[in-house]
Amino acid sequence: MAIDIKTMFFLGLAVVLTCVGKSAFIGKSHSGGKDDPVLQYIVNNSLREHPVLTKLRLRTLEDRWSIMMVASEQAQFMANLIRLINATKAIEIGMYTGYNALSMALAMPQSGNVVACEIQETYVDIAKPFFKEAGVENKIDVRHEIAMKTLDELIAAGEAGTYDFVFIDADKLNYDIYYEKSLELIRTGGIIAIDNVLWSGRVVNPAPSDLTSQALDALNKKLHKDERIDLSMLPVGDGLSIVIKR
Repeated sequence: MAIDIKTMFFLGLAVVLTCVGKSAFIGKSHSGGKDDPVLQYIVNNSLREHPVLTKLRLRTLEDRWSIMMVASEQAQFMANLIRLINATKAIEIGMYTGYNALSMALAMPQSGNVVACEIQETYVDIAKPFFKEAGVENKIDVRHEIAMKTLDELIAAGEAGTYDFVFIDADKLNYDIYYEKSLELIRTGGIIAIDNVLWSGRVVNPAPSDLTSQALDALNKKLHKDERIDLSMLPVGDGLSIVIKR
């Protein structure tokens, strides 16, 4: 049966409309994206994971909250950013079991230092043996206390403007405060990487009762207008914003 041009137009429009709203957002390779063939292809053909990182990742997957772990492909990307800017001082706000802190430390020279903030003793206890096994325990300064206290202590100690890289991955309602303190601690040209900025897509028109999504959405909109920085938001992991201080 012949199809006229008008019918073809509306059939094409219907195809386009069914695609509207579909996202390129996949998630993390060890959780939401573990069955996605394209993401797994990316991991299989680009991930160069240190043997101790592999061990720590597998140990973390045994934890009930392993979805919180930074995706291996994202950790490697940030490690390459650290190499790119020759970072020697970094802060991680929300260490969890230490996968990303270890990745950052391995990317730094022997003189490098990562201040890793983690409030849960259980996770600190998991992380430390792996830091030691990888030979970087001297590079990672674990602060077992509220991250806000650590950041205030660093600022009070005169370390504002001396850090090269900060990774924010802690309680989302305090992200804006973490961001402002990180911006104070980072040097010009330094990078702040902010995790979970897409929050499984819930930042798009967040529900009135969803305070976490609202907070992330508000920060995303603030960053977009912030003239103190340069910015890219990437659909990596659960969404990653890369902020460069001007």
